[in-house]
Amino acid sequence: QVQLIESGGGLVQAGESLRLSCAASGDTFGSYVVGWFRQTPGKEREFVGLISRSDGSRSGGTRYYGDSVKGRFAISKDNGEKTVYLQMNNLKSEDTGVYYCAASRVPDRTIVPLRSESYSLWGQGTQVTVSA
Repeated sequence: QVQLIESGGGLVQAGESLRLSCAASGDTFGSYVVGWFRQTPGKEREFVGLISRSDGSRSGGTRYYGDSVKGRFAISKDNGEKTVYLQMNNLKSEDTGVYYCAASRVPDRTIVPLRSESYSLWGQGTQVTVSA
């Protein structure tokens, strides 16, 4: 069973960039869909993006993004499928929150859940704070 270890959060100013990492311990992400979610106090966990189970291409899988981050955030996976990254560019104050990576083992790359309830494994979360 894979365990998820997150890193890379911090405090930045609006317009700057951060890259979050989600490392797999105990397995690789080869058979998993990996999602990113974020949460602020009093709000439900929000879908940020996901990368599907590997499709054999160099890109590592199909990506989907939430509307609020499209064009600014990008998800990638290393060649060994041990780490998934969330590159966050042109950060805004409304991007502030605790970011979580999540994963679920899936039988094929067409299963791409957008809801947090569909994920069985979660990282510990990392705080991202964007000052205006």
